[in-house]
Amino acid sequence: MKELNILAFDLGASSGRGLIGRFNGNRLEVEELHRFSNDPVTVTGHTYWDVLRLYWEIQQGLLKFANRKEGSIASIGIDTWGVDYGLLDKSGQLMGNPYHYRDIRTEGMFEEAFMRVPKEEIFRQTGIAFQKFNTLYQLLSMQLDNPEMLEKASTMLFMPDLLTYFLTGEKNTEFTEATTSQMLDAATGQWNRGLLCALGIPDHFLTEIDYPGSARGRVKQEIASLLGINEAPMFAVATHDTGSAVAAVPAVEGSYVFLSSGTWSLMGVEVDKPVINEKTLMWNYTNEGCVGGTYRLLKNIMGLWIIQECKREWDRRGEVYSFDDMVRMAEASTPFLAFIDPDDDLFYNAGDMPAKVQQYCKQTNQAVPQSKGEIIRCIYESLALKYRWSFERLEDILEKSLDVLHIVGGGTKNQLLNQFTANALKKPVICGPTEATAIGNIMVQAMALGEVKNQNEIRQIVKSSFPTEDYLPEKTDAWDEAYARFLKVLKD
Repeated sequence: MKELNILAFDLGASSGRGLIGRFNGNRLEVEELHRFSNDPVTVTGHTYWDVLRLYWEIQQGLLKFANRKEGSIASIGIDTWGVDYGLLDKSGQLMGNPYHYRDIRTEGMFEEAFMRVPKEEIFRQTGIAFQKFNTLYQLLSMQLDNPEMLEKASTMLFMPDLLTYFLTGEKNTEFTEATTSQMLDAATGQWNRGLLCALGIPDHFLTEIDYPGSARGRVKQEIASLLGINEAPMFAVATHDTGSAVAAVPAVEGSYVFLSSGTWSLMGVEVDKPVINEKTLMWNYTNEGCVGGTYRLLKNIMGLWIIQECKREWDRRGEVYSFDDMVRMAEASTPFLAFIDPDDDLFYNAGDMPAKVQQYCKQTNQAVPQSKGEIIRCIYESLALKYRWSFERLEDILEKSLDVLHIVGGGTKNQLLNQFTANALKKPVICGPTEATAIGNIMVQAMALGEVKNQNEIRQIVKSSFPTEDYLPEKTDAWDEAYARFLKVLKD
């Protein structure tokens, strides 16, 4: 078959990238076309996404493709992080910059929501873990503080749907992204309008829900002419980035766990339907959508955000180190000095993260890491141990042993953390591909174009197209002792 040029735009919480996927029916090759930072902006006390800059960057990626003179674009897909949204007025104009999920406006919204609907009932209806950034609590905050804006809004679109709308004019909400909102009925996969009503949140701005592989129109003629590209079709992929990443996990058999590793670490398994019970509620596991209508039973873990924020703080002071430098500093430092719970609220917001690590250790009566290397090693070891905690609870929930961990995403580049994870879990770890999210995005488009049959074939193609790296457990006795100490810290 003729080789297809399939474009994926994958926007994460700290950076975005445009990639070309060249697919010949059997093998996929991916090349980075355009990379850019994604920097939130704080003004007048609130934090926003610069969505118009992100749209401009997508245009630059399309322009770079046009300048290569490599033929036409077979299709385009966009994925981003979850929960955040933009509002459009009745004429289709953006009503303001979308809020960042770490904005302070959702503080206190759990309490407000639970006064209206009990926590247990919200979980029973939605199957979604309680995170203060969920769209449900963002909208509740807006309804309490700025109800006029919600009343005037004609359409709410999540970030990937909004960026697609800018290119095509199509207004739809994709399933995997919508599941992150805590606004869907777990039994039907549709909007839970009864829950929204009980919370006092209007629902007139919600659109129809579509699914990965659904057509989203074509790039508008005036945009295509401006950029020098064809009026390429666009498809809804798994527009939540973790959904796209999981679609590209190169596991074709066996009882495995996935870990999408980046700013956030998302650890889970794929299940046929939401798992809603006392254990998933108690341990705050969530049920988010997958390609093909299945679900990701997973745990949100703070991830490399803590490392990124340490680097940001040291950069601000003029003490500039690369991430590779930071790994070397950790390798040279004392093991198992102290531990943190990466998911403690202390680490949720930005601001002098090294001091926050030291504060946590002091408050939990541990040795306080002093050097940069000690702080970094504390974070890496704590992440690996939290991965074990999450892995074991997945086995408990599913009532079966799980054999292997597949890590995908940018975190696969961190060989030290990968080895720590194998050591802590006492399980084999398979890492790769790094660009799993973009690869999943591209392969869902290939499926929509009729070039791939199903999710199983996608994984076979990914497995044959991209190398992986294996890590086997080492020094497990020392890691068992560390885990026992880590559990005591969590209880404290």
